[in-house]
Amino acid sequence: MRRFLCLLPFAALAVGAADLRLGLVGLDTSHVTAFTEILNDPSAKGHVEGARVVAAFKGGSPDIPSSASRVDGYTKTLVEKHGVKIYDSIEAMCRDVDAVLIESVDGRPHLAQAKPVIAARKPLYIDKPMAGSLHDGLEIFRLAKEAGVPVFTASSLRFARATQAARAGAIGTVTNAVTTSPAELEPHHPDLFWYGIHGVESLFTVLGPGCESVRRGTNAAGGIEVTGRWNDGRTGTFAEGKGYSGTARGTRGEMAVGAYDGYAPLVVEIVRFFRTGVAPVAAEETIQILAFMEAADESRRRGGTEVTLAEVRAKAGRGTGR
Repeated sequence: MRRFLCLLPFAALAVGAADLRLGLVGLDTSHVTAFTEILNDPSAKGHVEGARVVAAFKGGSPDIPSSASRVDGYTKTLVEKHGVKIYDSIEAMCRDVDAVLIESVDGRPHLAQAKPVIAARKPLYIDKPMAGSLHDGLEIFRLAKEAGVPVFTASSLRFARATQAARAGAIGTVTNAVTTSPAELEPHHPDLFWYGIHGVESLFTVLGPGCESVRRGTNAAGGIEVTGRWNDGRTGTFAEGKGYSGTARGTRGEMAVGAYDGYAPLVVEIVRFFRTGVAPVAAEETIQILAFMEAADESRRRGGTEVTLAEVRAKAGRGTGR
């Protein structure tokens, strides 16, 4: 019954004409201004109808310079250009919105920020990284499932046109893929959680779930390279690089994947998710992405030996009920 009561408003909103009222948590990333522009400005390139950002909670992490130095500037833009109201707490903001986007560039506070949103029964999108650890990601999914609250996370790279085409079977069954993205490190996060997640998400979008183990090494340029083995014998490799690219090979040929097509395709999916309550990315696939990245760090610590996702999931899941 609790899940039925949670989902009923989404069905009603899906057929209504009124824009959804959205709230942002964490004003320390360019995503907050980019997403708001796409949603609130009808003249913006790639404008997405059906929702407006009307509220925000500033957040920010004092121990990450790229977070602390940006909050005031992005807040000023949201307030002065888009009329967004700033709230002193997430709880207060949730009372005045239909759905919430956690945008904090720092994944560590995402669990604490998600808790009041879940308690308020608001559908929730969490920007990358979903959390600062696999453990916290598992806990967010556990709490959301118990409360019957829809939640999903994704990089904008997931919804690039070619990457989605490969997933949909454009080259048959994908048997191998290599994706590349920048992978700057941040000392408070597991290595790939901070930026390498973009290329890892492209890799999983193309190959789908089913990864069993990973090995981490370095590529010819000295960057991070992680190869995963899937449960049906397929393989996928993420390689650190300067841009967003990749190649997928399938039973009917090969094609380029992994490009960045802007934020609009992701924003379309977020609005559809908020209206329907149906996540475009399954929780299990996201959990595997987090486990892939955490296992990559464990492989590095062990000198590049193979590490199973089951091992890191079991360790991270202690105390989460998963």
